[in-house]
Parts: sequence; structure tokens; C-alpha cells
Amino acid sequence: MDDLIGGVLGVPISLIINGTSHNLAVDPWVTLLDLLRENLDLTGSKKGCDHGQCGACTVLIDGQRINSCLVLAVSRDGADIVTVEGLADHDHLHPMQEAFVEHDAFQCGYCTPGQICSAVGLVNEGRARSRAEIREHMSGNICRCGAYTNIVDAVEDVLAQEDARYQKVAAE
Repeated sequence: MDDLIGGVLGVPISLIINGTSHNLAVDPWVTLLDLLRENLDLTGSKKGCDHGQCGACTVLIDGQRINSCLVLAVSRDGADIVTVEGLADHDHLHPMQEAFVEHDAFQCGYCTPGQICSAVGLVNEGRARSRAEIREHMSGNICRCGAYTNIVDAVEDVLAQEDARYQKVAAE
């Protein structure tokens, strides 16, 4: 084992987190959020409500957006996990991160990592095409500061970029 997380009851698991393989021994009751924050120093995902109701802990697991506070780490053995820290490509922000900055889609910033990961997952799902659909599919992510309009603007911007890329490839 590369890392023992917890006590003697550690269950061996392998995870790919932000492109890096991790072989870990994790106590069966450790949530993915606690593993990321407390043991791997990936503190971008926030512990908000710890009940899956606020979305501050949202990460991408095998490309799907998931509240990491509700997931036991041992249940995701073999998973590919991307946190907000893993979205950027070295010195280049992910298009969603750029859009959040450009549209000032954050105020205090506490919910921002979860909002961004959820928005990336939403774009990957390909289900939201209107402002109403974006709002509906992002409703699991709460922003106490009320930056919702700017968040929707950022997601719309990235969706438009994706559509333009698709149309360009289709035309070639």
C-alpha cells in the first residue's frame, strides 16, 4: 500500500485522482470527501452540509457529478475522480473555470469548486440547453451569496463554445 488512511481496518483501494494513481488502505466509514480533504490535501471540495444538500463537495467520478460527502471511499475502488484542482491543464484553466472568472460567477467562493464541477458534469451530460434547464440541473448546488444569474451565464457560455466546436467539426 502506498498510503494507510485511518486505522488497522484499512480496506485496500485504488483510485485515480486528478490523473494520479493512488493505492490506499481506507477505513470503511471514510467518505470520499474526507479522504480528499483530510488525507490527500485536496481541499478545493468543501464540506458544507455533510448531508448532500448543498453541493459544495461535488466532484466528478467517472465523468459524473457526485456529492462526495455521500460516497464511502471504499465504494469507488477503481474510479477516476476529478476534483476542481484537476480540471485545469497545467497553467491553462478549464473552459468552465475561465467562464466563471469572466462572468464573475462567484462572490465568497465557498460554493465555487462544487458549482464548477457540477457545471462541467452538466455540460458532459448534454441535457441542459436553456437557462431554465441549466437552473434545474444545477439546483443541487446552493450559493448563499446568490450568484445564480452569473453562474447560469458562465454555463451558457461554455455550452455555446461546445456547440461552436461541434458545428466546426461537423462542417469539416
